[in-house]
Amino acid sequence: MARLPLPPFECRYTGRLLAGVDEVGRGPLVGAVVTAAVILDPDRPVAGLADSKKLTEKRREALYDQIIECATAWCLGRCEADEIDRLNIYQATMLAMKRAVDGLAIAPEYVLVDGNRCPDWHWRSEPVIKGDSRVEAISAASILAKVTRDREMQMLHQRFPEYGFAGHKGYPTPVHVAALGQYGATSDHRRSFRPVREAIAAVGFNPGKTPEPLQFASDLFENFD
Repeated sequence: MARLPLPPFECRYTGRLLAGVDEVGRGPLVGAVVTAAVILDPDRPVAGLADSKKLTEKRREALYDQIIECATAWCLGRCEADEIDRLNIYQATMLAMKRAVDGLAIAPEYVLVDGNRCPDWHWRSEPVIKGDSRVEAISAASILAKVTRDREMQMLHQRFPEYGFAGHKGYPTPVHVAALGQYGATSDHRRSFRPVREAIAAVGFNPGKTPEPLQFASDLFENFD
């Protein structure tokens, strides 16, 4: 039986400094979990915001640029693979969300978080189930986070093309798991995740190509106001 769609979300906060927060990358075996916090400007609306997973790559890229240009403030947060291994993926995701909100150039008055719980922080906030398809600010955050992480996987693919990162984006697909079994793990893999642990035990590490400095836009992790 098909699930009924959730009703439109009604937020108790009605002011202008509402931040939406979302994450991308809890499930992959490699790389960072990336989060974003976005305060949209009601006077500069961005048309077509939706759950990033339901948009084409081309549309996400176009919306990414519009969000960066039109938002009142935005910030990316992240936890790297070694932090995920040390903290666990849940705690790392909560920390990355906190970093994103704390980094906003303008402090939000209220925060909506995609999912069923919020980080332990001082911000007035509430979680929103399926928020990335019900709240525009969360949709915007999901787009920034996904485009950022997808770009990072494209760059990792250049160093380790044998794993197919450009296609599966680090998720545990049969192609990815088979590559781990053949080539071992990279230094970017999450060693606490079972397929990676098993690959390290069986094959070891793959040094790959000498990494080049990451070529992100200089303002990628800065705030806009």
